[in-house]
Order: sequence, then structure tokens, then C-alpha cells
Amino acid sequence: LTAVFFVDEQHGWAVGHDAQILASNDGGKSWSKQFEDLKREAPLLDVWFKDLDTGFAVGAYGALLSTVDGGQHWEDVSERLDNEDQYHLNSIAQVKDAGLFIVGEAGSMFRSNDQGQTWEKLEGPYQGSLFGVIGTAQPSTLLAYGLRGNLFRSSDFGDSWQPIELKGARGPVEFGLASATLLADGSLVLVGNGGSVMRSNDDGETFEVFNRPDRISLAGVTGNLQGNLILVGQGGVRVTSPTGADTTQQ
Repeated sequence: LTAVFFVDEQHGWAVGHDAQILASNDGGKSWSKQFEDLKREAPLLDVWFKDLDTGFAVGAYGALLSTVDGGQHWEDVSERLDNEDQYHLNSIAQVKDAGLFIVGEAGSMFRSNDQGQTWEKLEGPYQGSLFGVIGTAQPSTLLAYGLRGNLFRSSDFGDSWQPIELKGARGPVEFGLASATLLADGSLVLVGNGGSVMRSNDDGETFEVFNRPDRISLAGVTGNLQGNLILVGQGGVRVTSPTGADTTQQ
């Protein structure tokens, strides 16, 4: 499995290899298989739902699947994207007023302003892989992140992008950026390979970089009600201070 998305406390979906899609209606206690395509021989890499009915899954070789009945039926709608080279699609996310975004390899970036019915191909900020996109506390501002510490910021709903330098005590961050989260206080946190945890309190204009001494690769991040970070990666799940330090394995 490669990604999980919950639309509320009870209803969630997970995607993974063999184009599998699983669903849960009890908060993740149990799961049932909704879809599988062994012939595709490619993983699905992310999933997003607007509500209990409408959702999308993206994946390798330009895969874009859609459902309008909560996943009872899935339709291949990859032709909605201008993606003739079938670049892998790594992430799909709703970014507040900016719309629905898909990002992938070779700088692929697509935006929809009608909840996925039509898609506009955008000029990506660079030609490397993008792993995700996230909005900030400002409705028009979003970040896109990818390989080798590449981070870009847009303040016009994704029409144009500016590079953001990430630099810590060890020098520039040159590891892949894997995940980002917007915390309740409006701050942004990015994590990636090499144990780097990056935090911004100005909507992504600047970041403070904390390099974890264990240098473990991090694949995911979120916050808890106490204001601490929950980091997921090599070695399991860790609850840390707001900067990413003082780990306690759980």
C-alpha cells in the first residue's frame, strides 16, 4: 500500500500495487477490496475524495481513476490529462481556492477548477519529479516539493513558481522531500530523506531546518493535539517536539 485518505473519521480509502483500492467505513478497523487490476502491473500512488461519493486515484504510467459512487465502480479517466508520455503521477490534493492538483515525474503538474472533470496542464517549476503539493494559510499560496530538496512556492494559485532555498547547519538540503503538512497554528512542516525536518511560520517564504542526528529517512508527517509532530519513516512512528527533536518511539 502506498497512500491512505480519510474523508471523515469513519470513511477512508487506501491504494497500492496491482492498482488495488481498499475501503473502510469503520475508521480503519476493517477494510474491503473495491478494485484491482493485475493486468495494469503498476501501482496506484495516491488517492483523494471530495466527499463520500466522488474520488480519484493516481499512479504510475499516467493512471487516473475516478469514482462517483464511493468506490463501488472505478473508471479509467486518464485521457482527461494532457500526459502523452504517461509520466507517473505521484500525488493528488485539494489546495483550498487554488483547485485540485496532480503532480508527478518530469515536473508534471495539472490543475482542475471543476473538481476533476477537466484538467489544465501547467508549466512545472522544474523538470524533476514532484512528490506533492500543499496549500498554506493564505488561499492563493501553495508549495510544490520534489527531488534533491527542490521546493517551489506560488502566490498566484499555481500560475507561476519561485524556488525556495532550504539550508540548515549541514548546508543546503539535497535530499528528496517526501511529505508536508499544514498544522493547526498555520505553520508548515516538510520532511524527507536524511532526517531533515523543515518548518515555516511565514506561509513557506522561509524555513528553519532541523537535521535529526539519526538521519533516518522520513516518509510522512502530521501534528497532534498537543502541538507535537508525528513522524513516520524508517524505524516506525515517532512522536517528537514541534521542531522534530526529542524522539520517543511508539
